[in-house]
Amino acid sequence: MNLLDKVNAQLKESALKQDKDKVLTLRLIVSAVKDKEIEKRGAGAKDTSIKDEDVITVLNKMLKQRRESLEIYKKASRNDLAEKEDKEINIIQEFLPKQLDDSETKKACESAIKDSGAASIKDMGKAMGILKSKYPGSIDFSKAGALLKELLSKWNFQKNI
Repeated sequence: MNLLDKVNAQLKESALKQDKDKVLTLRLIVSAVKDKEIEKRGAGAKDTSIKDEDVITVLNKMLKQRRESLEIYKKASRNDLAEKEDKEINIIQEFLPKQLDDSETKKACESAIKDSGAASIKDMGKAMGILKSKYPGSIDFSKAGALLKELLSKWNFQKNI
């Protein structure tokens, strides 16, 4: 069963249980995935079928949007809206692969630096490319980017001493 089928199965189950919040969020996911499919067709791609990687990309985008909204709502003391966003984040995360924790992310970044032969911040794109190919959907790339920058800066600084 692919990821989209799991979302649709959860949608049916939630509709039967009359869980309105979950139904709304799952419908948003299905709609966003359909938009992605239409986007692929419009781009003239030969294979317009939706794969799990496409669904993960859509889910990560939705998750990022909700986290940003959550921060805004918290700053504005809009607890009702913040609570809604938090519920949506939890529902979306159910379908994403397990995220690497900070220590695992650091190990992955160090490994990517070694594998890519990155020597300075100029080579950060090489290391990021390796991370994106090895850990799609299971690593927070904003954290990984900051960590790569930090590691490469230290390495470059130590090399110049």
